[in-house]
Amino acid sequence: MKATDSYLESVKKQFLYYKMLGEKAIAQLEPEQLFVTLNEDTNSIATIVKHVSGNMLSRWTDFLTSDGEKEWRNRDSEFENDLKSKEEVLLIWDKGWDCLLNALNSLNPEQLSDIIYIRNEGHTVIEAINRQLAHYPYHIGQIVFYAKQLKKGDWDSLSIPKNKSGNYNAEKFAKEKEIKNFTDDELKRS
Repeated sequence: MKATDSYLESVKKQFLYYKMLGEKAIAQLEPEQLFVTLNEDTNSIATIVKHVSGNMLSRWTDFLTSDGEKEWRNRDSEFENDLKSKEEVLLIWDKGWDCLLNALNSLNPEQLSDIIYIRNEGHTVIEAINRQLAHYPYHIGQIVFYAKQLKKGDWDSLSIPKNKSGNYNAEKFAKEKEIKNFTDDELKRS
């Protein structure tokens, strides 16, 4: 497998992994917890989802042929806490992820060095993908952290549970060495 093929496979798996983490965090919450804000300067989980989805729709619609900051995007409105239900939150979440995954799945390795623009700044396709692969996990980390706080201790860990690193490592080192993506086992479980 060529490096460009393995790069695309790797980023697809990483995006799916972070999508899964966000969904597992959201699934642990009561619907009303999605709309909690601590103060005027913080965003609810629903608002974070709305922003991430808005960014995805802007960046990944016509990914190779139009600027990633679409004229129709109203970024400021993404931070208005106006979603009303968990179903609405999940619908907007899926809309953004579907756009991203469809764009990624349509890419060919030969296009990775093509130039695309975000706010008139040129990026190779690889740079643009990497930019979003940093941006979305940043916000998903916020979702997970906030969800864990809202659950107040009644939390199903999304990674290695506290004080279980030894067990986790023993399980990993008991297996033969193999080459695989770090997300493979987690994505199979979900």
